[in-house]
Amino acid sequence: MTRPRKAGDPAKWPEACARCAEHHKIAVRWPDGGICGYCYQQAKRTRGVCACGHEGVLPGRVGTLSACRKCSGVRLNVDCIACGKEDELHSGNRCWSCILAMTVNRILSPPDNQPPSPELRAVATALKSMKRANSGLTWIQQPHVTEFLQQLATEPVITHARLDELPASRTREYVRGLLVEHNALPRRDELSARFSDWAEQALDRITSPAHRDITRRYIRWHHLRRMNQMDEVTRGTFLQAKQAVTVAIELQNWLSEQGNELAEVNQAHLDRWQAEGPTTRGIASRFLDWAIRTNLIDPSLKLQPHRRGTSPRLDAAAQTEIVANLSHTTDMNPRDRAAAILILVFGQQVSDIVQLTWDNVTVTEELVTITLGTVEIALTPPLDEPWRDLTATPTHHQTAAHPNSKWVFRGGSPGQHIQASTLTQRLSTAFSSRAARLGTLHELTKLAPVAIIAEALGYSAATIDRHAIDSSANYAQYVSALKSAISR
Repeated sequence: MTRPRKAGDPAKWPEACARCAEHHKIAVRWPDGGICGYCYQQAKRTRGVCACGHEGVLPGRVGTLSACRKCSGVRLNVDCIACGKEDELHSGNRCWSCILAMTVNRILSPPDNQPPSPELRAVATALKSMKRANSGLTWIQQPHVTEFLQQLATEPVITHARLDELPASRTREYVRGLLVEHNALPRRDELSARFSDWAEQALDRITSPAHRDITRRYIRWHHLRRMNQMDEVTRGTFLQAKQAVTVAIELQNWLSEQGNELAEVNQAHLDRWQAEGPTTRGIASRFLDWAIRTNLIDPSLKLQPHRRGTSPRLDAAAQTEIVANLSHTTDMNPRDRAAAILILVFGQQVSDIVQLTWDNVTVTEELVTITLGTVEIALTPPLDEPWRDLTATPTHHQTAAHPNSKWVFRGGSPGQHIQASTLTQRLSTAFSSRAARLGTLHELTKLAPVAIIAEALGYSAATIDRHAIDSSANYAQYVSALKSAISR
């Protein structure tokens, strides 16, 4: 990637660049004139087919067209002495890809000239084949990454269990992701694994052995059982489970302080405990419901459930204005614009958006369609533009993290989609995702029957029905609006 340009300074650099016409320090003089440092870097990275048929680096210009060195008369060394290809050179007359390969071999080679483990060989192959070699070299040369990989190179066999024994770090999880993405390790649900690790540590906070046993059963037979039944554990499920267990532990520790076991709890205990603490103590009702189902406590016991405040909605006028702005802005990248449209126009939840794959999207010259529920929805211009931009300029194949990814919204971890919280934060500079989604559903339920909206947008009928009741919508209003539209 070319580094960001600073503003030109005619006073300091009177001569303008022959290519960009801006006033920066001249780095080289070629047949077409003085070339600034920015355009020089860009020229070394310009690849294509010259008019003469030569395919490779095209640093020169013939008229307005990029041209090879022979046709343009440009003197530039782009011949790698290692692989023989034309490319931007890194050092020692070697290209970035060859330097990356040398670095990978050095870091991932085990001591005593032993062969690397099969798992690391898969990662090495993936790194060396990266099209964006500079990104791979920047990553692997970070001291903490180099140290971790050198430690891993001493392992004859690498497994999830062995990785779990190493100190927790972002580097550990990123390397785990690479191993999974390149089929060196089996895929597992990382949020479920993280919850299991967290839960084991959380049990140490319980003061009573009896309560510790109860909580272990609650974790295993309620939360982990639920996670094991899911295709993918969402971050929301992960956080809710942690919160539910935390509050359950607080309740049981409080009972221990009062000299009581869970089996001895009564309504007075619960009322007092809830009154003395924050409103989040109401979350313990989830634990109590499980305890009642498993015959651990009196079924008549109740706790005031935790209720969130009423969420604001974005009104129709504000939504229309934001959609109009998104259609013309260049400040937001195409991926974020695509997500924003799904929220503002189709009322999609961010947690569902991040799980979209390209199997859900069809882009042809004539039409862009997306499947959110069971129905293909056509995106009319300008709503289709972000999707066309994404398919025209794919980038997932340039690094080792997402070589075969189908995720539309790829994340920072190899093979994973972006976290819903991360996407929400990125969109927050333009609007509140929750307020926009609720506003959209509020308006949509005024225009169509519950069943149609639910089927098209992938919601349950009960969810859309709640929004319909809130907006005072009914089928008669839909029919009336439809008749008016047909008569115009």
